[in-house]
Amino acid sequence: MVQIVKYDDIPLVDLEVGLYQVRVSDVPKEIGELADSIEKNGLLEPILVGPQGDNGKYEIILGQRRVLAHRELGLETIKAGILSEGISEIEAKVLSVTENLVRRPLNRKDLIDVCTYMYRHYGSMRDVATETGLPYEKVRVYVKYERLIPELKKVVDNGEADLKAALRAQDALSTAGEPDPQESVKMAKEMSQMTGAQQERIQKRLKTHPSVSVDEVIEQAKSGERVIQVRVTLGPQIHASLGRFASDEGTSIGEAAAQLIENALLDQGYETNGGTE
Repeated sequence: MVQIVKYDDIPLVDLEVGLYQVRVSDVPKEIGELADSIEKNGLLEPILVGPQGDNGKYEIILGQRRVLAHRELGLETIKAGILSEGISEIEAKVLSVTENLVRRPLNRKDLIDVCTYMYRHYGSMRDVATETGLPYEKVRVYVKYERLIPELKKVVDNGEADLKAALRAQDALSTAGEPDPQESVKMAKEMSQMTGAQQERIQKRLKTHPSVSVDEVIEQAKSGERVIQVRVTLGPQIHASLGRFASDEGTSIGEAAAQLIENALLDQGYETNGGTE
């Protein structure tokens, strides 16, 4: 019977991704967050590997994302449980799918609760991010959940609106005073279906024209303006940082780049009229 014979630190160069991994889609997604957590807290659970013939190499059975995170951190070895021998395709898939189902991430409400609790304890969102390994931007959004009006908390809890969109909707409608609950809910639901650039366009529009109706500003954000595509070449580090920013913002890399360009132009005093998409 195949069993773990020992735990050891294995050089990353001696590891090969198993052929029978269940997780094959979005494998690199949010590796940066996992790397930050490992850097802060260490590797909480060793990976599982099996010998790959007699060449001194090992096949990754469980933990390919942890390996990618170690590589991103520039580490040379990773703690692993080593099986006595290689395993069959069906055995590998059973192990892989079982682990991925069991290792279900905390849901949004649980993260909101723990981040809010830790914020009250530490008094600093940056400290919460440091202690948990979560991105600061996500911690900031989770903690702000408490200031949502009850109607918006309800649609967020029910999954009818995204938390960040709800916060943006409430902020946008608070320009002229207390936000109207029904308008806030409508806007939060609509904004949840929009890109980050569109959401920012709504906020800016209502800030400069608070008398504009919600329906009008939503329609204007949806219709947008003529889009001009610009191609740029980025170095690996800048591209990685942009990817992390996009992940924190819950948007695509293209939309994140457009958002950063527009913000930079506004900071330099150039008029954009919200014309990025």
